Amino acid sequence: MNASEEMHDVVDERDRVVGRAPRGEVYARGLVHRCVFVRVRDAEGRFFVHRRTAGKLLFPSMYDPFVGGVVAAGESYDDAALREAEEELGVSGLPRPEFVLKFLYDSGGVAGKWWSAVYEVRCDLPVRPQAEEVAWHAFLTPDELRERLLDDGPGAWEWVPDGLAAHDRLVAHLDR
Repeated sequence: MNASEEMHDVVDERDRVVGRAPRGEVYARGLVHRCVFVRVRDAEGRFFVHRRTAGKLLFPSMYDPFVGGVVAAGESYDDAALREAEEELGVSGLPRPEFVLKFLYDSGGVAGKWWSAVYEVRCDLPVRPQAEEVAWHAFLTPDELRERLLDDGPGAWEWVPDGLAAHDRLVAHLDR
């Protein structure tokens, strides 16, 4: 099945299901839907970072400090977080990601709004990222990630805006 044909729950601004639609229609009409963001650390405390493939429907070829994606129709946030993390990392037997926070992200007209559930998980398994989703990946130390996120000079990485929003909210939440 083509990614744009995958069915997703359409929700209201209070995260209540109000219908279902294919992903392509959800994006084209800017319908509110659900996504998960999973921050992955390895045994050394480094963060998994990747560059999205050029064929992605949203934010192609941009860097992302999370793995994750859209929650399928009828799927829970928790199940989607585990499924997406295992798929994108190319692993099986990952511990269930731990929920941290949820917020409504507004893409500013790019593809509407989506409820964003943010999770964390530790992955001690060797990763083999999914080629359809991940063009490049690395585990960065906290300092390396911070430097990359703050770099706005020539050659700076272009980050997915929803991932940046999730990162900023996660850091603020953890700093409390």
